[in-house]
Amino acid sequence: MLVAKLYAYAFLGEFILLYPVYTLLFADAGLSVAETSSLFVIWSVTGMVLEVPSGAWADAVSRRLLLFLGPLLAGAGYALWVLVPSYWAFAAGFVLWGAQGALVSGAYEALAYEELERRGQEGRYAAVMGRAEAAGLVANALAIGLAVPVFAAGGYAVVGAASVLACVLGAATALTLPERRAPRAAGEDGYLAVLRSGVAAARTDPGVLRALLLVSFVTAVWGALEEYVPFLGVETGVAEAAVPLLVLVVWIGATAGGLLAGVAHGMPARAYALTLAGAAVALAAGALSGHPAGFALVAVAFGGFQLAGVVADARLQERIGAAARATVTSVAGLGANVVTLAVYAGYGAASGALSNGSAFALFAAAYLVIAVLVARPSR
Repeated sequence: MLVAKLYAYAFLGEFILLYPVYTLLFADAGLSVAETSSLFVIWSVTGMVLEVPSGAWADAVSRRLLLFLGPLLAGAGYALWVLVPSYWAFAAGFVLWGAQGALVSGAYEALAYEELERRGQEGRYAAVMGRAEAAGLVANALAIGLAVPVFAAGGYAVVGAASVLACVLGAATALTLPERRAPRAAGEDGYLAVLRSGVAAARTDPGVLRALLLVSFVTAVWGALEEYVPFLGVETGVAEAAVPLLVLVVWIGATAGGLLAGVAHGMPARAYALTLAGAAVALAAGALSGHPAGFALVAVAFGGFQLAGVVADARLQERIGAAARATVTSVAGLGANVVTLAVYAGYGAASGALSNGSAFALFAAAYLVIAVLVARPSR
């Protein structure tokens, strides 16, 4: 039952019908492109500021409590967007959405790992997380497919109500999750003590630091590039109506990578490095092909990166002490946010001089560097 509840929580967190249409809502409310971009900045900064403090809160108080509160905050933000469509309401909604991401990040992984560990099933963590990621991708695809007819039938009000309902169901699912915490050692009680312990582990333990950096870079680069996949599709010359089909191909690849993560969990360092390198080559070749068929290679690449990210997270969890697990995982989340913003900035700067295919190939090279570093023996 634990695993099914984790999958349901991941699914409901992405089954938000507002996702495909909220930019239309902003445009209909009269927001400019610059104002919309500022909302994305507010969202990102909120998540970054709250990421590590919320992880320490989860360790000090309750992971399940944060998993309950997160969807409620996001649902309140979505309701605000629909009921009071204005710039400041949208900004407040993005603050609440960013807070939701920070509360869930770290707490979800920590609760899942420790509850599996308590059952003697920690070896299943990579498989469970991979399938949870796949559940989220499936939910996202279903939300996109349903958003069009639901929006046509009821407009923003019905789409917003469905999104709030998904959040409420997600919060209710969180309350059904088990949480049994091990007794704390002397000196580990209190929020500040947990925060210091988690940050110290992330900063001073070489094994934890390497695993943390690997999670941050492996998950963030392709995660940021995913936002530009539609532009890559347009560049192939297909009709705009066919671009979503190319995006779907890429999502299928990422979903397959998540489902295969459990099988790949035990791979040695060189095999892991070869996976990253092979995915990087596939991404560069598919992006540079300039042909729709190249999206099959892009899908293979994203599947490889998804698999590598889940395996990296599993290995990070194996190295973290239980007392500060959510805190350290949140540090990894913060690192991923920083890398993501760097990729956005770099892609924007390169877009004036490079095609989208060339930009994808350029960022694929980052994975070749990571692969070389992973393959080197640890000192």
